[in-house]
Amino acid sequence: MSRAIGRLVLRRIGFAVPVLVVVAFGVFLLAAASPFDPVHQYYGVELFGASAADVAQVRARLGLDDPVLVQFWHWATGVFGGDLGASRSFRQPVARVVAERLPWTLLLTATGLALAVVIALVLGTVAAWRQGGWIDRFVTAIGHALEGVPPFVLALLSIAVFSLGLGWLPVAGLTDAGAPVSFGQVAEHLALPALVLGISQSPWLVLHVRQSMLTSLSEDHVTGARARGLAESTVVLRHALPTALLPFVTLIGARVPELVTGAVLVEEVFSWPGLAAAVVTAAMAVDYPLLAILTLVATAAVLIGSLFADIAAIVLDPRVATDG
Repeated sequence: MSRAIGRLVLRRIGFAVPVLVVVAFGVFLLAAASPFDPVHQYYGVELFGASAADVAQVRARLGLDDPVLVQFWHWATGVFGGDLGASRSFRQPVARVVAERLPWTLLLTATGLALAVVIALVLGTVAAWRQGGWIDRFVTAIGHALEGVPPFVLALLSIAVFSLGLGWLPVAGLTDAGAPVSFGQVAEHLALPALVLGISQSPWLVLHVRQSMLTSLSEDHVTGARARGLAESTVVLRHALPTALLPFVTLIGARVPELVTGAVLVEEVFSWPGLAAAVVTAAMAVDYPLLAILTLVATAAVLIGSLFADIAAIVLDPRVATDG
């Protein structure tokens, strides 16, 4: 098993390197085709008082008049040398921008994903266990209804109900105004965005767990467990559920891109101090260094999520390694 996992990791690293290079270069091409002028974002309203010589000097210093290939080469060589560059929109090193915001994004996404997994396993298992009952019909109907609802719609509805209506949870931010960062403050402000992110990702997972459980409940080893007189809860939780976990883990890896997109939307609505605001700011300012790094972080998250899902599949069922 360890050899199979090692070979898998090496293959994925060999695949990830060219993918990341192509993605980064694509960001530079798209930014070059953008109608926004980075100089306008750099100067802001002060541009109207700047002389043509000053503007030309800034463009030369930032390398904006260089061809895209030259700009990309300068950026890439700097990254390989450990210099991520400086963000023009935040006026600070890109490494600092990412270091300050990435932990909060990881906290939100990890909490949201954990909630989605728990919701999916509980509701999907119960719905399959009580197939045809009111719980099954209710869970299935809600799952299909939420499939087409964007995360930002759920976020706005949750703010209207739980923040503005009931006043149970804060509207936005990491802490209350002027309050220091503490576990209690962060937990209170994290609850609503994490719940929204988790619910937005759960419909596909719930329906998938239900279907996998129905298939597992009809298999021979489950039928044999029932024939031996085992309790129904034991049959479901110890015999049927483990069989249904393998395709579920694979689906989680496939859902990582949706999780990243959902996290960006949720962060924007709740003013969560993660990478989402940096993505929007960098895109509007055509901030090549920051935009490229943020895009690479999102791409790496997708690749790592897929890798972890495949590793978990090998751990749950070693036969997967021999099949590959």
